Amino acid sequence: MDERWMADPVECGTAAGFGIYVHIPFCAHRCGYCDFATYDDQHDWIPRYVAALRAEIARAGGSDRPVTSIFIGGGTPTLLPAHHLAGVVDLLHATFAVEVGAEVTVECNPETASVELFERLAASGVNRVSMGAQSFAAEVLKTLERQHTAERPLEAVAQARQGGIDQVSLDLIYGTPGETNDDWEATLRQAVIAEVDHVSAYALTIHDNTPFGRRVSQGTLARPDDDVQADRFDTARDLLGAAGFEHYEISNWAMGSRARSRHNVLYWRHGDYLAFGVGAHGHRDGQRWWNPRAIAPYVTAVEERRDPASGSEVLTPDERAEERLLLGLRLREGLHPVDVPPIDPLALEDAIAHDLVQTSSGRLQSTEGGWFLLDEAIRRLT
Repeated sequence: MDERWMADPVECGTAAGFGIYVHIPFCAHRCGYCDFATYDDQHDWIPRYVAALRAEIARAGGSDRPVTSIFIGGGTPTLLPAHHLAGVVDLLHATFAVEVGAEVTVECNPETASVELFERLAASGVNRVSMGAQSFAAEVLKTLERQHTAERPLEAVAQARQGGIDQVSLDLIYGTPGETNDDWEATLRQAVIAEVDHVSAYALTIHDNTPFGRRVSQGTLARPDDDVQADRFDTARDLLGAAGFEHYEISNWAMGSRARSRHNVLYWRHGDYLAFGVGAHGHRDGQRWWNPRAIAPYVTAVEERRDPASGSEVLTPDERAEERLLLGLRLREGLHPVDVPPIDPLALEDAIAHDLVQTSSGRLQSTEGGWFLLDEAIRRLT
């Protein structure tokens, strides 16, 4: 296999940058649809967890590569006291060679926002906030078990601006049972009114191991309708596009290339990133590792000066090739010719014939329809 796509990439792999992900698992309330490593009943762990997180970061030491993006997710990172959260950001800057101008994102729920919080985070180098609005319709928020009012996200965005945060993104969910067309259109229009730099919009997914999953199996909650969600997506594409947002990835829109989520683009370009905290996953040079999802074993391992990782794997060249395609084709511009792994010409011809992919100036890209049939496109290409 020609391995130039791995050894000497142009945009992907080692050329995509180098990131750090930090996970804060605490929430005031764990929403019924959430499948992440989050906890709403273990806040007494916060001091020990932060101490363990800082120890894990410090022991990782520096890196031979400059850090181009940091993402602190959860959970609700802004549920931590501001000095704890800013202290973690300060430690990352002190420990690693974080590039000047690197993207530093913190996830925030609207009910935890304040000007003082954002001022403290901005002083530590945070320049981007991802705000979990999910919806601007009161009944939809109630179904999703969100803890903020329909008006609160707009106030929180304004507070982030006032606190010195350069870029603000809104996270939205569509296709919630009971959501109407008018609800979704009003949510999108509010996102436009908020004058944010970026919007992420995801179809509600029900996982079997969540309270929503159990309610669906019991017949007390309707399963999201695929056709309705497809219509909601089309509405988002039309309305956000008309407002000037660039639809650069299946679920993401940005006000120009500068407002793209650099950290998420790093993921989609198959880049490398370190990971710290409960449930965090890291990747480097085809090796993936992950920490336990439960707080107690993670904290205990760090306190006992053991590697907290609970598992790892080394991907084969074929597995890396499949991931490169699956991730890279999520981006509208697809993959640079040098970054495309070897594909059998007949397989490529077949995928093109089924209108799943196309080539433009040598780049391999998903077609408009193929964007939503990526699994089928990858099956045919590989």
